[in-house]
Amino acid sequence: MQNSKFFPEIHGNFGFGCMRLPMKGDNVDHEQFCRMADAFTEAGFNYFDTAHGYINGKSEIAVRECVAKRYPRDRFLLTDKLTEPYFRTREDIRPFFEKQLEWCGVDYFDFYLMHAQNRNNYQKFKRCAAYETAYKLKEQGLIKHLGLSFHDKAEVLDMILNEHPEIEAVQIQFNYVDYDDASVESRKVYEVCEKHGKPVIVMEPVKGGSLVNLPPKADAVLRALGGGSNASYALRFAASFGNMAMVLSGMSNMDQVLDNISAMRDFKPLDSSEFEAIEKVCGIFRGLDLIPCTACRYCVEENECPKGIRIPDMFSALNSHEAFHNWNSEFYYSEVITGDGHGKASDCIRCGKCEKVCPQHLPIRELLEKVAKTFEGRE
Repeated sequence: MQNSKFFPEIHGNFGFGCMRLPMKGDNVDHEQFCRMADAFTEAGFNYFDTAHGYINGKSEIAVRECVAKRYPRDRFLLTDKLTEPYFRTREDIRPFFEKQLEWCGVDYFDFYLMHAQNRNNYQKFKRCAAYETAYKLKEQGLIKHLGLSFHDKAEVLDMILNEHPEIEAVQIQFNYVDYDDASVESRKVYEVCEKHGKPVIVMEPVKGGSLVNLPPKADAVLRALGGGSNASYALRFAASFGNMAMVLSGMSNMDQVLDNISAMRDFKPLDSSEFEAIEKVCGIFRGLDLIPCTACRYCVEENECPKGIRIPDMFSALNSHEAFHNWNSEFYYSEVITGDGHGKASDCIRCGKCEKVCPQHLPIRELLEKVAKTFEGRE
């Protein structure tokens, strides 16, 4: 395994995303996460990625208990992020940053990212001098590398990088379905990173699991290759581009860890036949009416729907209905609305809070109407 050509301290090109950790009820299953972290590091990898909004702050605590307390500091790299809801003024940023160090159990962050940048929240980051404040923390040795994560159009990223050339890495959503998608612009965003000479860190390479459980026709295309898992092809697609420093995967059980390690430990770019198969799969996806939700859960965790509607789970049920046309999706929808405070799709009051925080810019209110029509018989 070779170290990153962009950041020599990164071992390999595969990182552990800590947004979808194993859960035991409402809490992270620390025992299972420890085993997963051990398998990941024993395979030679060392990059972990978290943020305060992940699992309502429980991701950072899990990183402290399962990684920081159990490994010497030079055995792992840790990325955290400055997220817009957690500061109001410039003066709020450093105290929040210091709390993040405490929550994660470390004295510095290897990478610190301006989180989920888009045209709107970037204006708040500018007003609060967030980039300048983070750069001072870097000068003090509390941050080793300063970067940003991004969810918007390519022209917006170009503007940000023109204004902040000090940025060292850019984390973008990149997978084969979104590569030429007009709403995500993965390819164009990647090309902006190339233009500015910024190494890329990939998030959502399997699109929140959507590229693991493929529709039958798409699954058959990849099975015909006689190679790895569906997830392995998605990871290798993202890593096959020359400006990629790191591909993150949010893993929630040991099987996922082991499968991803097998694909990335002795990494080989996709060959021509594999790229052709991926293009066939994309064609099948284009023929389906699926919602491109990645289940990041910002709409329900950071903003909390006032009606308690479990939006990502409902979209997953609708996608399952469209892709597979079986009874399981209806059963799953009934499970989604079970429990105190969990609203039905038809309970939406169209406040729009969910759409303001959606990185995919989905018309969530309209889509919930479709969910209600499909599963509740509402017109």
